[in-house]
Amino acid sequence: MKIDREKCVGCGSCVPVCPVGAIALHGETARIDQEECVECGTCLRIADCRVDAIFEPPEVYTFPRSVRKYFSDPTAEFLESTGLAGRGTAEAKTNDVTGRVKKGQIGIGIEMGRPGKGAWFRDIEKVTRTLSRRGFRDYESQNPLTQLLDKSSGRFKPEVMGERVLSAIIEMKVAAKELPRFLSVVREVSEHIDTVFSLQLCTRLRPDRQIPPEIVEAIKDCGFAIKEGAKINMGMGKPLMEA
Repeated sequence: MKIDREKCVGCGSCVPVCPVGAIALHGETARIDQEECVECGTCLRIADCRVDAIFEPPEVYTFPRSVRKYFSDPTAEFLESTGLAGRGTAEAKTNDVTGRVKKGQIGIGIEMGRPGKGAWFRDIEKVTRTLSRRGFRDYESQNPLTQLLDKSSGRFKPEVMGERVLSAIIEMKVAAKELPRFLSVVREVSEHIDTVFSLQLCTRLRPDRQIPPEIVEAIKDCGFAIKEGAKINMGMGKPLMEA
């Protein structure tokens, strides 16, 4: 996003609405820090600029800048740079339909960045490179982030390394027996990234609808707090995909 300095009257209405603090007043006009901007479009939609000084330049849709737009703007309908829509795939709660996470596997989601913080691809790559180096390479192929990634090395395309997004989701699967080691690796690399993240795990419940105790123990042993949540399908929890 950019601001037409000839039109801007310096009212400051756009400054507080930016979720990453990229807008500031400089003298009598507002300016958008192009390095910090994630192209989410919030200022254009919400600031209600009375002189229409905020505008979206065409380069926003040119790769690699377009990565910022499609990972940060909730109104973006498709992701030209990867050929896939949105930041991630359907929620883990649909696994009973999709069957992506099989028995004996754990579905993983690492969501990096949040409004007010954002995430640089260089930080996201620190996570993916570490995971790939330790043998965790079963990334979800339908995730748009994966389309920018070399799974074997965990490296992203060089063009996107200088890009910043509001948030991005690393999705993958790990064998249940490897969960303690996986969590240990995530804990280790978390000390070297400059953003916030949430760690999501998808697993089948026991017949008594409890989380398998070995999963709970692995999470607690690595020092992560557990916030339990579940969604049951209309089949009263009977999986449609048994494989």
